[in-house]
Amino acid sequence: MTENSLGDIARQATAHIDEDRLWRRHMEMSEFGAIPNNGVNRQALSPTDVAARETLIGWARARNFTISQDEIGNLFIRRRGDGSNAVPVMTGSHMDSQPCGGRFDGIYGVLAGFEVLEALEDANIVTMRPIDVVAWTNEEGSRFDPGGMGSMVFTGVAKVDDFAHVRDSDGKYFAHALEETLRATTVDSERPTKHPVKAYMEAHIEQGPVLEDSGNTIGAVTGIQGSRRFQVNITGESAHAGTAPLKSRRDALQAALRCLSDLNTVMADPDDILRYTVGKLIIAPNSPNAVASGAEFSIDLRHPDEAVLERLSKEIGEACTKAAPPCDIEVMQTFRKTPSDFTPEIVNAVESSAQALGFPAIQLPSGAFHDAGMMASFCPSAMIFVPCAGGISHNEAEYATASDLAAGAKVLAACLVDLAAE
Repeated sequence: MTENSLGDIARQATAHIDEDRLWRRHMEMSEFGAIPNNGVNRQALSPTDVAARETLIGWARARNFTISQDEIGNLFIRRRGDGSNAVPVMTGSHMDSQPCGGRFDGIYGVLAGFEVLEALEDANIVTMRPIDVVAWTNEEGSRFDPGGMGSMVFTGVAKVDDFAHVRDSDGKYFAHALEETLRATTVDSERPTKHPVKAYMEAHIEQGPVLEDSGNTIGAVTGIQGSRRFQVNITGESAHAGTAPLKSRRDALQAALRCLSDLNTVMADPDDILRYTVGKLIIAPNSPNAVASGAEFSIDLRHPDEAVLERLSKEIGEACTKAAPPCDIEVMQTFRKTPSDFTPEIVNAVESSAQALGFPAIQLPSGAFHDAGMMASFCPSAMIFVPCAGGISHNEAEYATASDLAAGAKVLAACLVDLAAE
């Protein structure tokens, strides 16, 4: 395809994507929660998250966009459409980060969507449908587990009350942090959850090396592999390190190590398709001269085959229950998401729009979880990937070029204009 294959309005919208403005927005957002080495630690519902939200709201007010939020703090920026009662087209991602995160994960999808709204304003383009940019609450799950709370509540998979008891590492309840954020965020109106959406698109850095290694600028994402998360709590008994005989100890740390050793055997995959991660391990009382009375660890399990996930989920409980004695153990599944397939028509539109704009593109699956995976069961959905250096993400070294970010925003603009015209 050539650029002439794009509609006139789509071409006009993409021409007004401002690469420098988009980059400046990223750099300004990266100041909220900035850590050394160009990293970002912007935890969900934290003061830095609120400050980032308020900055986005300020940009939106300067453009006379409408700002609203729902009961779980999902933030919506709307550019009105010509059809007063038309169901909106939605795009966006999340603003929270990992503790040692980068400047582009999640926030790129929010800022690319906002750049599209600004480009449409600059080009004086009128769409029939309104276009919403959403910043989902707590996608990462690094402060409050599980991740994806915002999109789960929006789509009706979960309720806000389901997470009220969840606490962060400092003991703060999710419900309290959410209440503070809702009170501190200055919006025009409240938005109901589960309201109709015509289609959803999410731009994101790839978080993998495929695009960079293959020399492609755009990835038209076909779907997301399924995932499960577990919390394992082990209860032992504290004792004096110098006096308690080894045979009589109920050492929670040693029980955790036995569990992890057996789980490594269970999760062995010669084809290297399975993704199994223990990313958190907490020990109590965490003293050098005391036997551990408690241990808890997380399990993140991902695979494109739901049957494999189901089998391994059962084996996790069996392996841990067998390895924990004489300590007590509790294995809780905190998150479950079946594999998601994106809407082929939109996936194809991403690829063809990229090619029409002169950007090399391929179709590929996503190994990472995204809110788009939740939206895929709610409305027609798709994702746009752009390269990140070395495939590195969830790391301070995460990097994407200004030109690639702009390329993804141009493809997003072309697709959104077409979807909003229907």
